[in-house]
Amino acid sequence: MIYEAPPPDAPVRQGDIFHDVPKPSFSMEQISILTEDNQAEATTWEELRGTRQPVTAIVGIVAVTAIVITQDCDTIRAPEISLCEIKPFLDVVRVTSPKTDRKWTELLRTHAIQNLKWFYLPPDPRLGFSDRMAVDFQSVLRIPRTELERARHLRIGRLNSVGDEHFRERLAEFFRRYPYNEWYPFTKAEFEAYRSDHPQETTIIQPYDYQK
Repeated sequence: MIYEAPPPDAPVRQGDIFHDVPKPSFSMEQISILTEDNQAEATTWEELRGTRQPVTAIVGIVAVTAIVITQDCDTIRAPEISLCEIKPFLDVVRVTSPKTDRKWTELLRTHAIQNLKWFYLPPDPRLGFSDRMAVDFQSVLRIPRTELERARHLRIGRLNSVGDEHFRERLAEFFRRYPYNEWYPFTKAEFEAYRSDHPQETTIIQPYDYQK
């Protein structure tokens, strides 16, 4: 497929896929910290944020599969490397699973144009991808570079040259996308038609002065 297996000692680069990397999870409103006598104490970030000394906290950690998004020029020197989590495709895109290959190709083609929040990864048993997967650009984690280099045994593959080039552009498109209200150039009549077609978003879709 679109993957290749780098040599075990190959440097970490953009497009490398790792499994079982740690993703921390915690709440700013419910934090457990360790006191000086190693006792757990419940608090909030609002109470802690003025503290100038390091605080030891108890946080949840889950093992995830992730792909390196840091550019190659930074993976050799940056203190930390950023990765995006890889999840089952249907969990990221949240659509009904197509029943035929033709419908799958149509869904993948159209959603790749309409939605910039993910990058498609086809199934490949060699990587443990038994089903279609997707890179979730909205789920980012960071790992110290030297530690990820020592954990290269967790690298299960990397994108080939075609996939890597597309991934780089897709990633750039997501982070440089310009947010705007797509109804801003509509006439008053066009705006009313647009709003009527989106009844679930009436609190968000509001007219500009020239559309009232």
